Amino acid sequence: MSENEFKNTVTLITGASKGIGLATAQLIHKHGGHVIGLARHKPDAFPGEFISVDLIDESDTADALERIMRNSEIDHLVNNAGKTTSSLLEQTSSKEFNDIIQINMRAPMQILQACLPAMTRKGYGRVVNISSRAALGMLKRTAYAGAKSGIVGMTKTWALELGPRGITVNAIAPGPIATELYKKNNPMTPEQAAEVIARIPVRRLGTPEDVARSIAFFLSPDAGFVTGQILYTCGGLSVGAASS
Repeated sequence: MSENEFKNTVTLITGASKGIGLATAQLIHKHGGHVIGLARHKPDAFPGEFISVDLIDESDTADALERIMRNSEIDHLVNNAGKTTSSLLEQTSSKEFNDIIQINMRAPMQILQACLPAMTRKGYGRVVNISSRAALGMLKRTAYAGAKSGIVGMTKTWALELGPRGITVNAIAPGPIATELYKKNNPMTPEQAAEVIARIPVRRLGTPEDVARSIAFFLSPDAGFVTGQILYTCGGLSVGAASS
């Protein structure tokens, strides 16, 4: 990646206050791009503009988008914000389901709709949606796995609709990545953590920086012939568990 790979571009990143979103913002900024971050809470340090917003709230999201579009034309959109819980099917409430759908599916659609006029005028755009390996099926993730499967379907549909406009749409499916969210939803003893790592073909958990580099590939000007694709950034675990 060249030093000025993203010079003269504006990248909008949701869930940008920590983890994968913050790592992506730092990488884009490092390579010359201007970054606008969205999340509920502003981090202590952020490499660009930042707007606090609750993406579960459609009205709050619309207000934030109106402010952004008034002053900026977005070239790249990274729909990274997400929410998950750890509930068996019998424990999954309607509120839990609805909140997860709102932030993992409705917000990406709403935000892309706001970005489309500028991307269409320019005949250029890059969209990366963050799905999850959980879309393949995962215990205690009824709502989350459903939402992350849904974003895969929307990614492919948007790729078909927007490709003629010069806009590519791809998805990253991370996992397992050592983020705060992962640790919160997967409490483990050291022995259990070692067992998880032993099952991953590359024998380690991923980092937010691993995912950020995958995102940067899809955002690159050189990736214009790649659209509608799902890239599993998972250390090989989507292929299968490693043998001992």
